[in-house]
Amino acid sequence: MNLVLETKNINKHFHKPKDFHVLKNVSFKVKKSEFVSIMGKSGSGKSTLLYVLSTMDTDYTGELYLGEELITGKTHRELSQIRNENIGFVFQFHYLLSEFSVLENVMLPAKKLGKKSHLEIERDAHQKLEMLHIDHLAHQRASRISGGEKQRVAIARALINNPTILMGDEPTGNLDSHNSENVFNIFKNLKEEQGLSLLVVTHDEDFAKRTDRIVQLEDGRIVDQ
Repeated sequence: MNLVLETKNINKHFHKPKDFHVLKNVSFKVKKSEFVSIMGKSGSGKSTLLYVLSTMDTDYTGELYLGEELITGKTHRELSQIRNENIGFVFQFHYLLSEFSVLENVMLPAKKLGKKSHLEIERDAHQKLEMLHIDHLAHQRASRISGGEKQRVAIARALINNPTILMGDEPTGNLDSHNSENVFNIFKNLKEEQGLSLLVVTHDEDFAKRTDRIVQLEDGRIVDQ
């Protein structure tokens, strides 16, 4: 079995204002080219879990693996490198830099990673935009395009370093049904055509039902997966 991500007994506490046990013995796996959604009521710990899985939050006990590699306990610098190379993110809000062009926004994570020349990165960025049918917007300023287009640009940016897993935090939360459907289809194609693994926190039951598997969180525990 080709594992992309695995957690073993992840526990997390918030200590202020008083101790709150937010994640309780969370263990699950994501396989290569699997499309998994995480569901649960507000306050069940979904977004907290995603931040732990994305290596942004290191204040937990238990073990997190990316591929075969134990990520828990690595330095912030090591984690930053691992994150840039392996994980793409799509949030509810696109977080594009509005004064930059679409192309420049997509290129940013690859420039940060610093493994390719400017020309190679530009070519890769065009390719990602083409794949998402928005290459004609490459030189538009990010502030000038529609909400659905912005979310596609955010997906292109998440893909620029060819991650092994794409993580989404309510990626359709801000979109109408037409654009939500577009995002779902893009994700499905990424899984089927590129073999990408996807892990998406969502409130949208219709979206979740069409993924390969739903991990159900309740009060910080996995009750179904």
